[in-house]
Amino acid sequence: MTETITLQAHDAMRELLEKADLQPGALVVVGCSSSEIGGGVIGHASSLELAEAAFKGLYPELRERGLFLAAQCCEHLNRALIVERAVALSRGYEIVSVVPKPKAGGSFATTAWANFKDPVAVEHVQAEAGLDIGLTLIGMHLRHVAVPARLSVTQIGQARITAATTRPKFIGGCRAQYE
Repeated sequence: MTETITLQAHDAMRELLEKADLQPGALVVVGCSSSEIGGGVIGHASSLELAEAAFKGLYPELRERGLFLAAQCCEHLNRALIVERAVALSRGYEIVSVVPKPKAGGSFATTAWANFKDPVAVEHVQAEAGLDIGLTLIGMHLRHVAVPARLSVTQIGQARITAATTRPKFIGGCRAQYE
């Protein structure tokens, strides 16, 4: 089962990144319920094994393109995010003191913490794109104009997925011209 999870996660991320056409250095937020992947209810059946399988499919695809991951924690940590320290510092994000665990932060955030070079937690980000695995509500961490990205991959394990890219705001009214 874990090989299937890894493959589905890889395919979903690859397709999102093709649609998003992000520049190196962009941030992608991922909310991931390992409970939902396994067919359970979000927050009630956390699984490091399933989170690691999803991470294994997602993270290398981001790194190959020079992109960064923001791993959303669960509601017990107020949906804080785990990022590399360099990302937090370069984007001016305030670092907060917490280390995620499977039952307080979630298995996916715990996995990101264990795999990042220099992980830190932050409360808010403005990511250029995002992948929501299991209805984890990542919208609060996307830039202001989110655009749904319809993917051919609709589930990872038993978890429904949704994806989004973002675009700059249109301002200036009827006389303005846009790219």
